[in-house]
Amino acid sequence: MATKMQKTKKVHASRTIEVRRVYDPPDPADGTRVLVDRLWPRGLAKEDARLAEWCKDVAPSSELRKWYGHEEGRFEEFAERYRGELAEGSAREALGHLRELAADGPLTLLTATKEVPLSHAAVLKEALRRR
Repeated sequence: MATKMQKTKKVHASRTIEVRRVYDPPDPADGTRVLVDRLWPRGLAKEDARLAEWCKDVAPSSELRKWYGHEEGRFEEFAERYRGELAEGSAREALGHLRELAADGPLTLLTATKEVPLSHAAVLKEALRRR
């Protein structure tokens, strides 16, 4: 059974997970900045990204990413399939790692996707909040 302190930490973490584009300038409130894309963002130098880390293993599989193709009509099915991927193997471990980071303070998930609300990062944010 979780202690009151552990419960408070989880509630606090759920309020401090944000999703932003990696191309946006860093904000002091970002906390730990983690790139959650499988591919490095085009046109962005690594030194300009100002990341704490690049967590490729939490990104959707290449097959799922290609199938989705950011077609809005496929988003719900994509989200369901992606949640399935997050429950297995290295993606599950990476998700656990991100939960630990969120428990330690603000966490900003970064993606190169133009449509952030329809991205895997938005699905990932919700998965991190659910635990």
